[in-house]
Amino acid sequence: MTNTSHTTEIKKILADILGLGNRIDAIEPDTILLGNIPELDSVAVVTIILALEKNFSIAITDDEISAKTFATLGTLVDFVEQKITDRDKQFV
Repeated sequence: MTNTSHTTEIKKILADILGLGNRIDAIEPDTILLGNIPELDSVAVVTIILALEKNFSIAITDDEISAKTFATLGTLVDFVEQKITDRDKQFV
């Protein structure tokens, strides 16, 4: 179950880091990211990961990141939401 506010926040991060401007409005959960957005290179991925960690107060390790994580907007949102759930479980 995708949280709309998380999707909106992640789209804003992608738009800011990748300089997508109005093109971000066309990106839906099933939109392919890797190979579809020229600005999404390895340096951008690292910058996005750092922004996600800061914005959502999560920790992401190198071995958790794969091409599947950045396959679509939906897979990226699902990944972040799982990290938030894992984080919140630690404090229960």
